Amino acid sequence: MDAVPPATEPPTPRLRGRIHQVAFFVSIPTGLVLVALAGGGVRMAVAAIYAASLTAVFGASAAYHRGPWSPRARRWMKRLDHSMIFVLIAGSYTPVSVLALDGPWEVVLLSLVWAGAAVGVTLKTARPDGLPVLTGILYMALGWLALVALPQLVKGMTPAALALMVSGGLLYTAGAIVFASRRPDPRPGSFGYHEVWHAFQVAAAVCHYAMILLVLRAA
Repeated sequence: MDAVPPATEPPTPRLRGRIHQVAFFVSIPTGLVLVALAGGGVRMAVAAIYAASLTAVFGASAAYHRGPWSPRARRWMKRLDHSMIFVLIAGSYTPVSVLALDGPWEVVLLSLVWAGAAVGVTLKTARPDGLPVLTGILYMALGWLALVALPQLVKGMTPAALALMVSGGLLYTAGAIVFASRRPDPRPGSFGYHEVWHAFQVAAAVCHYAMILLVLRAA
């Protein structure tokens, strides 16, 4: 009787990680431009936090997907990659909370999003499986946390900034649906569902970058 050949994983698409690799290199000068345009003081500080989180998420993803890691190192890089998504969510909220909100809402939104991000990073790094269902729910909850302060954000942001914030959120959500369903998967050998997900992430990041630029200019 012939031996059953061992199961093998499908080959990784050739473009896996390339989108985020390009985004990483683009995020460095664009982040510096954002910080320079912030003008100084608190605005510069929150712009720097956002810019650093954006570069970190694309850098971690590019390194994880493109690096020649050992199995053990690859597991840790995956944890880092997924953890940085929480950092980006909190980093994106920071300029909005500080500059577009006043009083208790600024403190509440900022505290909730960074506390939630800390919980998410802890779950991703402490558990080997990363608790994908729980952390997936946490990604979505934190991503749409702005809804709890929507009336205040309407007062503190321009219509264009609000539209960009919502557009970015919808693009991130659409990308998450693609990742969870693994569809569409146009070219599994080169540009599969994972690359579609990464493309949605970059498009969403562009929206939020523009939104934060408008928030900084209006502050």
